[in-house]
Amino acid sequence: MMTRRQFLRWLGGFGAVGALAATYGVAVEPMVRPRITRYELRPRRWPAGFELTIAALADIHACRPWMEPEHIRAIVAETNALGADVIVLLGDYVGGHRFVTGWVAADEWAPVLAELRAPLGVHAILGNHEWWADRLVQRAGMGPPAARRALETAGIPVYENDAVRLAKDGHAFWLA
Repeated sequence: MMTRRQFLRWLGGFGAVGALAATYGVAVEPMVRPRITRYELRPRRWPAGFELTIAALADIHACRPWMEPEHIRAIVAETNALGADVIVLLGDYVGGHRFVTGWVAADEWAPVLAELRAPLGVHAILGNHEWWADRLVQRAGMGPPAARRALETAGIPVYENDAVRLAKDGHAFWLA
């Protein structure tokens, strides 16, 4: 039979493990270790010998203290160092979770993302957070969110039900 003291020790240990796991998930993983995953895809009918490297950034969720412009700038530098042919931004630039101590405005993070460089350009789409966070667009029921305006002002094209034809080494392909 477990004594009260043993139970409290067990409960304290269980709580400490939970707190460490939560700290890792909220602070270490997103702040210290950007996740770089490499995939080698060969679609059917892809031209033999045609190499294309795409860097994809998603779920930046710019906010304080977790993802401030300085941290985004470090991610931009690391992405640029990959030497990708094209960079795609896959949305959710706006912070939208409970643990935010301060918002990072779109006109702060968009110019940082404009520092991304790739021979075939940087291309963006919006995520659900861009719509959720823009009260004016929600109220009006239409219009481009502030995130789209900021990205376009920074020189990054934003696609919504669009496609663009790109070419490399004499091979054309569609980014849709």
